[in-house]
Amino acid sequence: MTEAPLLLRADDSGVVTLTLNRPQARNGLSLGLLQALRDALAQIDADPAARVVIIAGAGPAFCAGHDLKELRAKNYDPAYVDALFALCAEVMQAIVHLSKPVIARVHGVATAAGAQLVASADLAFAAEDARFATPGVNIGLFCSTPMVALSRNVGKKQAMEMLLSGDLIDAPTALRFGLINALVPAAELEAQALAFARKIASKSPLTLAIGKKAFYAQAELPLAEAYAYTREVMAQNLKAQDAREGIGAFLDKRVPVWTGT
Repeated sequence: MTEAPLLLRADDSGVVTLTLNRPQARNGLSLGLLQALRDALAQIDADPAARVVIIAGAGPAFCAGHDLKELRAKNYDPAYVDALFALCAEVMQAIVHLSKPVIARVHGVATAAGAQLVASADLAFAAEDARFATPGVNIGLFCSTPMVALSRNVGKKQAMEMLLSGDLIDAPTALRFGLINALVPAAELEAQALAFARKIASKSPLTLAIGKKAFYAQAELPLAEAYAYTREVMAQNLKAQDAREGIGAFLDKRVPVWTGT
C-alpha cells in the first residue's frame, strides 16, 4: 500500500496551496514533513507561474508543532535533534525569504512550531474557533525557536505571556496580539483565504518580490538606515517596466498588464 504524501500541492491561477498531510499526527513537523516543505518552497520560488502560497493543514488541526513521538522514538539522539531544529529554522527562514507572499490558513490548533509557522508567514487567516499556544514550558522544553518568529510578530509582553504560561489563546486574542490578520467563520476559511490570495496574485510579481524583501530587510535596520535603504529600493523599482506600466495604467485609467520585468 502506497503511503500518502506528507505534503500536498494544489495550483489555482497562480495561488499554490501546500497542505501539511499528517492528519493522524495533527500535522506534526516530522523531519520528513520539514524536508518536503523545504523542497516545495524551493520549487515554488523558482516557478514564475506561482504568485502566492497558502499553507494549510489536513484533518482536525493546522499543526501541533514538532512530532514528539518521533523525538522519543529517536531516543533524543543529538544528531537527529540538531538536524531537526536546523531544518525547521531553515524552513521558517525560507518562508520569510521566499519571493512570493505566504498566507497561513489556520484551523483547529497551531501550537509550538505550528504557531511558529503562523508567525513566520506574511499573513494569517484563522477560523473563529482556532487556538494557538507555545506550550513547551508545560513539558520542560521551552519554545525557544518558536520564540524567534513569535517575538517578531507580537508585542514583547504578549509573546512572553504565551511563552511563560504555555496556555492556549483563542482566535480573538490572537487577532488582538497581532499573530493573525483576520477571523473567518470555519465554513468560509478556505474561500476567503483563496480570495485574498487571488487579490495579491493580481499584482505585479516583481513588485511583490521587491516589496517583501525590502519589508523584512528594513525592519532590522535603524531608522535612518532603513530610509536610506528603502529610498534606493524605490529608485531601483522605478526602473522596472512593471512600475512604469502601473503608473501609466493608473494615469490612463486602464487595467495594467504585468510582465514581471
